[in-house]
Amino acid sequence: MVRWSVFRTLLITAFALIVVGYLSTPASAQLTAVARGKVVDKDGKPVEGAEVKGEFLGDVVREWTMKTDKAGQFLRAGLSPGMWKITATKDGLVGVANNVRLNLGDPNLIPPIELGEPKKAAAANMSAKEIEAANKKQAEMEADFNAAKTAFEAGDFDAAIAGLQRVLVNLPNCAACYLSIGDAYNKKNDMANAETAYLKSIELDATKPAPYAALATIYNGQKKFDEASKMSAKANELSEASGGGGDAGSVFNQGVILWNQSKAAEAEVQFLKASTLDPKMADAFYWVGMCRVNQGKLPDAKAPFLEYMKLAPTGQYAEQVKAMLDVIK
Repeated sequence: MVRWSVFRTLLITAFALIVVGYLSTPASAQLTAVARGKVVDKDGKPVEGAEVKGEFLGDVVREWTMKTDKAGQFLRAGLSPGMWKITATKDGLVGVANNVRLNLGDPNLIPPIELGEPKKAAAANMSAKEIEAANKKQAEMEADFNAAKTAFEAGDFDAAIAGLQRVLVNLPNCAACYLSIGDAYNKKNDMANAETAYLKSIELDATKPAPYAALATIYNGQKKFDEASKMSAKANELSEASGGGGDAGSVFNQGVILWNQSKAAEAEVQFLKASTLDPKMADAFYWVGMCRVNQGKLPDAKAPFLEYMKLAPTGQYAEQVKAMLDVIK
């Protein structure tokens, strides 16, 4: 079962962050949204150094300001979900995006804000009734999410799935919701529905490693080693692309899949990489040793076996490693 904590460093929007972090996200975590956009001039060229101001249109006063970068872009995280007014200004020119709805989920892409004469930027805000209705829907969605989270933590996976499906009614493109639905089905040992949910998560967002890693585990258990290998390789590729150098768990799983295919040499490469990414992963050192034993490189297996004993002197493979070390001597 893939660990959802991998996503904590990849997802900064609250819905994605908390949904995939059921097992590790503090109860005090806040539901927030992310705004991402660009300021351009009348010719559509990016405007650097424009001041961007956000004003919350809900029942409390919330504001923020920032400058655009060289590409005219801005990104602001940690925002209250709901309706916002985004205003950009520079050198007396103004651009406004009114009634911008920031949802939970992936960063909300705001259409380019074009700077122009102030009178051209004027527009009416939402009515009080429209704001009230939008905030009510947001509150209902958050309640469904929190109920699903509580149910998952209590082991009531059916209730967790039902709660997340209610969230999907208002947020149908929530890839992280499908990821967690897959995890809930996985806990129920319903691999068919888990697979369907993970594939849907990938369909909505093919850039996150977790659903690929989860599918690799499922396919490995079903002895679909070729499919498992492809999914594991993709999970590792995406993890590396995120700048983390790869996820030790995904790399380790890839080694297990290769080992199950009787590819000891290729498996050794993955186990070695996993041990480098996580020097405290005792099992990675054990399997490096086993791969070398399998290849007839008995003396070379001593170092990883000794490292295993150092990290896990009472671990699940400790007695076997001791016996192997006696033979190597």
